[in-house]
Amino acid sequence: MKSKKSIGISLVIVFFIVMIVLLISKVIGGTEKDGSSGASLDKLIKHVDYDEKTPVKGSVDLSDSSLYDELPEIDKYPLTLEDKSGDIQIEIFSSPEKAGDGPDSWLIDMAKDFNESQETIDGKVISVSVRNISSGLAADYIISGKYVPTGFTPSSELWGAYVDVQGVKLDVVDDCLVGNVAGFLVSKNSNYKDYKEVITAVQNGEINIGYTNPQVSTTGMNLLVTILSEYGNGDLQSDEAVQAFSSFQRNIPYVATNTIQMRDSSANGSLDGMTLEYQSYIQDKELQSSYDFIPFGVRHDNPMYVCSKASEEQRKALEIFTQFCKQDAGKKAAEAKGFYNNMDYTSNIEIVGKDVKNALEIYKREKDSGQAIIAVFVADVSGSMSGEPLYQLKESLQNGMKYINDTNYVGLVSYSSDVSIEVPIAQFDLNQKAYFQGAIDRMNAGGNTASYDALVVGMKMIEDAKADHPDAKAMLFLLSDGQQNEGYSLSKITGALEKQKTPVYTISYGEEADTDEMAKVSSVNEAASIVADPDDIVYKIKSLFNSNL
Repeated sequence: MKSKKSIGISLVIVFFIVMIVLLISKVIGGTEKDGSSGASLDKLIKHVDYDEKTPVKGSVDLSDSSLYDELPEIDKYPLTLEDKSGDIQIEIFSSPEKAGDGPDSWLIDMAKDFNESQETIDGKVISVSVRNISSGLAADYIISGKYVPTGFTPSSELWGAYVDVQGVKLDVVDDCLVGNVAGFLVSKNSNYKDYKEVITAVQNGEINIGYTNPQVSTTGMNLLVTILSEYGNGDLQSDEAVQAFSSFQRNIPYVATNTIQMRDSSANGSLDGMTLEYQSYIQDKELQSSYDFIPFGVRHDNPMYVCSKASEEQRKALEIFTQFCKQDAGKKAAEAKGFYNNMDYTSNIEIVGKDVKNALEIYKREKDSGQAIIAVFVADVSGSMSGEPLYQLKESLQNGMKYINDTNYVGLVSYSSDVSIEVPIAQFDLNQKAYFQGAIDRMNAGGNTASYDALVVGMKMIEDAKADHPDAKAMLFLLSDGQQNEGYSLSKITGALEKQKTPVYTISYGEEADTDEMAKVSSVNEAASIVADPDDIVYKIKSLFNSNL
């Protein structure tokens, strides 16, 4: 039998062994592939195998490019309501808040009722079809001539003015098909009384607001022209106007592609507010409980336009349908969907087509607020990307790079089982573009998928680059099918990603893409997550780069 002394010694030895094991676990556990989520970036990077390839130049396409060139076929956005039964058939492009389903179905409901009523012109029956399409995208189709409907009802007259200044004729059928307004949603614990106070608070860095891309979203465009007009005393191109917008934009953490993306990514509560239309706000009890609504800008009265290619019969048919929507039954139905509130709200902002065009040009030029942007693209070249997904990835990078300003700093990482720095971060001049293209050209698929190891490398590249550009705005772009099966998991790098505060914009490729996982990555630091549909991937990527880079 062992003595008490020997047992005591044994217990001491065991105690020290346990303590040593715990200490080792604490030191390295967070850096191992199954470690804790609290590991620092420096610890994480130590456990990632990566190399730096010698950049090789490719041939850069310097030809001018337009987003209009990449518009997908209109069937990509199918008719929400299709009725081809009439002798006179009309189609209407409608903004989503009145051509969707549920609380957003007002125009669809009106069109169904109208079609059932069998309205006629000289004995010819009229039928109405409706296509749910965002106002900015609808304007692109009409301007380009790639597809022109009979009627166009955007959220606001701003888009009608924009189409007109591009040399495409639209005639007003009705300037207020259904009433609505745009505004800021601000936390109920704030004390802001009007939109000017909110804008000033953003400029002073007192509040974090998210808003939508003015190139696509009516609310985003409205906010842009409101700031420029308000601070420029009507002259949207004045130095004072541009400086005011730059000051505002400098303190904006997130510009979403659309309202849905913004609301999804801000669900974690990190934003103090956002922009939204009142019709959407009043239909959402959760939003009403958390936010107050403060209107701004021009009204969103959903005008109805007839396009120039419409025949005389189609023009008359659209007028008859518009009158049908304006009857008492139509107005009551609209009120039930949240429209026709704030009808006493007016705006002193007067906007013409050239103002909208100039405002969008200012946005593209000034959206970076004088800040340098550091962007690292993290491209999945694993075996699951073989074939069409990798082809789409390469095509979207190759075409999208035309929309990256040459004043930005860009790097490129590829990964499968291992991670490679294809192009170190450098200013995106012609030389860097050639290296970027060369890296795209030599991408081939194979191996497993270490997505989060690659993001760690991208984060480290950004950290190092910010030593030289401390005031730069950083962002990551993850291009993948989301099917990670090697290396770190998302939970293991989340802490470091949150600490660095770099937004990760994700683009999902392939029919088997794990879009939910990709959306989780983007939600960490409020960024957009898009799905790379083969029919419109190039257009989506160009739009994303155009608005962010």
